Amino acid sequence: MHIPDGYLSPATCVVFYAVMAPVWYYASKRAERELRLKQLPLLALGAAFTFVIMMFNIPIPGGSTGHMIGGAVVAIALGPWAAIVALSLTLSLQAFFFGDGGLTTLGANSFNMAFLMCLPGYYIYRVLAVGDAGPARRVFAAAVAGYVAINLTALAAAVELGIQPIIAHGPDGRALYAPYPLSISVPAMVLPHLLFFGPIEAAGTALIVSYAHRMDKGLLHEGGSLKPLWVVLVLLAVLTPLGLFATGEPWGEWSSEELFRLLGYVPAGIEKYGGGWKGLLPDYSLPGASGPFGGLIYIFSALLGSALVVALVYIWGRLWKR
Repeated sequence: MHIPDGYLSPATCVVFYAVMAPVWYYASKRAERELRLKQLPLLALGAAFTFVIMMFNIPIPGGSTGHMIGGAVVAIALGPWAAIVALSLTLSLQAFFFGDGGLTTLGANSFNMAFLMCLPGYYIYRVLAVGDAGPARRVFAAAVAGYVAINLTALAAAVELGIQPIIAHGPDGRALYAPYPLSISVPAMVLPHLLFFGPIEAAGTALIVSYAHRMDKGLLHEGGSLKPLWVVLVLLAVLTPLGLFATGEPWGEWSSEELFRLLGYVPAGIEKYGGGWKGLLPDYSLPGASGPFGGLIYIFSALLGSALVVALVYIWGRLWKR
């Protein structure tokens, strides 16, 4: 789901940065008006949750992997605009620090996983849970919101990748960036999300929202203690090495070596721009780290990343409160 550098043409990247720039500005202003300072810990918790949950890679038949995103959960808890801020900060940290997703493609990734996850997810939940909704209807609304939101995200990523051979190819007809056309990218991205990752996102969203509503005061209510949820976050971080058991590459996130094996060549744009920035802890690990040590580094990355994204949220909060 994280589109790497080199998979989208420079023109495509510019378009998505141009689209997201006003969205980021408007989301920050709306969050500034709608959030109280005392809600910053909740926003930080939501951002850290999305960071950690995306480290749990899940294998599916066919050799690909994927993960939950959690954007609908944050949107339901704090509103879509604060959630867009939280997810965008998380995606920025993943790209800059861990090389997960590209710097040139950050605008596109934010459009897919922040904008398209949070805004539709929030409004789908509100429509389905309108009025005095009971627990069953709230759980159903949350599940539908998570399912639809992640599938919109998958479809957008598939289209962005699939149009690249049309808009950018060399004289020999070879794609310069993402190599597979819409006829391949759309089913390859959409079907696994419809059948596997969508239900996982739906179940995760429903469980979290159900738990939050069962609390007297908690995730969806102002003034409650967040300590139990911080404990859960740390436990999730400790369990992140479970994601290392997933073998295979997420579709559309291949290495140059894997692309050469699949295609017999590496598209020129991927060869030029791909892997230019790998992050300080590439792929949440260290070169050569494996076995128990690799698992410990993965846990360290989860805890470090959570702490950094919390710090980013507080820095953002300080800036907009001035």
